[in-house]
Amino acid sequence: MAFEVRIPTLGESITEGVIVRWAKQDGERVERDEILLELETDKASMEIAAERTGVLRIVKDAGATVTVGEVVARIEEGEAAVAVASVAATPAPAPPAVSAAMPAPASPVADGQIAPPAGSRPVGPLSPSVRHLIDEHALDPAAIPASGKGGRLTKGDVLAHLGQEVPLAARPAAAPAIAPSPAVEARRPGTVAPAVATAVKDGEEVVPLSRFRKRIAERLVQAQHTAAILTTFNEVDMSAVMALRSAQKERFQKTHGVGLGFMSFFARACIVALTEMPAINAEIRGDDVVYKHFVHLGVAVGTERGLVVPVVRNADRLSFAGIEREILRLAGLAREGKLSIDDLSGGTFTISNGGVYGSLLSTPILNPPQSGILGMHKIEKRPVVIDDQIVVRPMMYLALSYDHRLVDGEQAVTFLVRVKERLEDPARLLLEV
Repeated sequence: MAFEVRIPTLGESITEGVIVRWAKQDGERVERDEILLELETDKASMEIAAERTGVLRIVKDAGATVTVGEVVARIEEGEAAVAVASVAATPAPAPPAVSAAMPAPASPVADGQIAPPAGSRPVGPLSPSVRHLIDEHALDPAAIPASGKGGRLTKGDVLAHLGQEVPLAARPAAAPAIAPSPAVEARRPGTVAPAVATAVKDGEEVVPLSRFRKRIAERLVQAQHTAAILTTFNEVDMSAVMALRSAQKERFQKTHGVGLGFMSFFARACIVALTEMPAINAEIRGDDVVYKHFVHLGVAVGTERGLVVPVVRNADRLSFAGIEREILRLAGLAREGKLSIDDLSGGTFTISNGGVYGSLLSTPILNPPQSGILGMHKIEKRPVVIDDQIVVRPMMYLALSYDHRLVDGEQAVTFLVRVKERLEDPARLLLEV
């Protein structure tokens, strides 16, 4: 009996992914709840565990694009798994002596495994694609140099072998290969950058967009095409927040075990402002407006792969320490590439801090289907007029981009004013007034 391993539902708007790697090899025994494979989607990477105990039969190799519900492997359980395991563990009998003029043919040992001729190296389990090439071209797998983990034969090994030994006329027609850019080749260990291909102009490097980057591009264009995005600005004097943070950060760290950053102040200020301006926390769904009586706060995090927006769920119920702790946890997962689909879904409002990169002013783009996003920026000392006196204060520009189909300009400006008021008098945040 074989259990089918299928790609599970991956979350909202995600229908496919790429198998990054198999944690187990074809023909290897797996236990229930052991990690089978790592799947990369447009939003995050995720690991898929075995739901049964048995022998793994891989259907889709690493690198394959797979869709939700597609079968990527089978797990042979029960008597079939025991039989396969026992056959695989039993050494094959030595083949009879043959003359030098007639090489001994390879003989099958078990599904996916082939016993090599006498005197050649042992051959491990073969993936479906490798097995197909071996059968199609009547090749001896033991004669092909293997580069896979544990001496496993890969599809690339077989294709390279065919390229050396099969006459051009006998090979099936294939699409012309595109040479990788010299810069990409140079980054591979043990390789030397080849000459620039004639199809590539001098000084240019052509690198395909990653699936992650393509998805970012699609969502940004979608936001521009589906929403009427407008941005309004204000500025905030950060003196009071900086003084409070400086005075209490050590005590806060000792008490709560987490640092006190600026983000929790902005998060609390936005949460209060959203309760007064609920349209900015709402979304347009078809012909309806859906108002959210909770705040799932998206916090933009920069990673090596690009910008991701993990979600602090029910941020309106969290304390300063709770917000800081959750942001720290999610940012760590983001940088390690371990965010789950749930970590990235369901946000109602987003905060993006371009100030960490030195940005003085910007216009953030909405994260659909959200109707608002706040942009924080660099704190810069500037001369300002207070009580008819010119003084130097640490100032920050704030930008609110919003969907004008749902949010009026008055609501957007009022929202920013409410955020500004509470940041310039942070005692109001603590007293919730």
